Amino acid sequence: MTPVLQFGNQTISVAEALKLLAGYQMLPQLCRFLIIDEAIASIKLTPEENTSTIEQFYQKNQLTALQARTSILKHYGMSEAQLEALATRELRVEKFKIATWGAKLESYFLQYKPQLDKVIYSLIRTSDAEAAQELYFRIKAGEQSFAECASLYSQGQEAHTLGKLGPVPMSQPHPVIAQKLAISQPGQLWPPMRLDNWVVIVKLEKLIPAQLDDATRTTLLNHLFEQWLAEEMSKTPLSLRSGEEMRGWGDEGMG
Repeated sequence: MTPVLQFGNQTISVAEALKLLAGYQMLPQLCRFLIIDEAIASIKLTPEENTSTIEQFYQKNQLTALQARTSILKHYGMSEAQLEALATRELRVEKFKIATWGAKLESYFLQYKPQLDKVIYSLIRTSDAEAAQELYFRIKAGEQSFAECASLYSQGQEAHTLGKLGPVPMSQPHPVIAQKLAISQPGQLWPPMRLDNWVVIVKLEKLIPAQLDDATRTTLLNHLFEQWLAEEMSKTPLSLRSGEEMRGWGDEGMG
């Protein structure tokens, strides 16, 4: 017997369900889950980890009562085994990340450190080059503070913070600004620079070097995982084949 999906008065075949997934642009998300599930298939939890993780998942999602679990299984059309797999999935993914990249994390950290460093800096931007030059000389001569000039004359949102921005990752500012900040000493003031339609004055307040702490480890592992996943998806072709009725609309649905 061919399985079908019953939704109210509608009966949806497998082929129609795939067509709907394509039309709603959900097939790439399905492929993402398939790639992840294949990757973590060999990741095993201890009986204690399995039990504890499932219990925590049930408590977090208010599913400790049998009636609540039965209701959610019916709502999502899941089996109990599928629900337990979902409950432990996040932990198995984390174990996969550590098993794959954990031993090389320090070298990855050194590679990505320039992007992870954070910076606090001050910025004035104006569309008037002459005004920018005048403000620069006033600040350099100590006639007015950077904060005062930013508050009075900067034409960006930084005017509301006395010109100060951050801490932000070094990768966030405009690349030209980031390059200047990377070679600056705290307090160093740069002459006006033209960037697109603006003329900007920049001063480094503080450079905050990244450290390989727990938060950075998590950030790096997530970055490497998403990078790997994107590569896997790009080299895994997606096609729909299910007889004559599937031909013609498959490529169109993913276009």
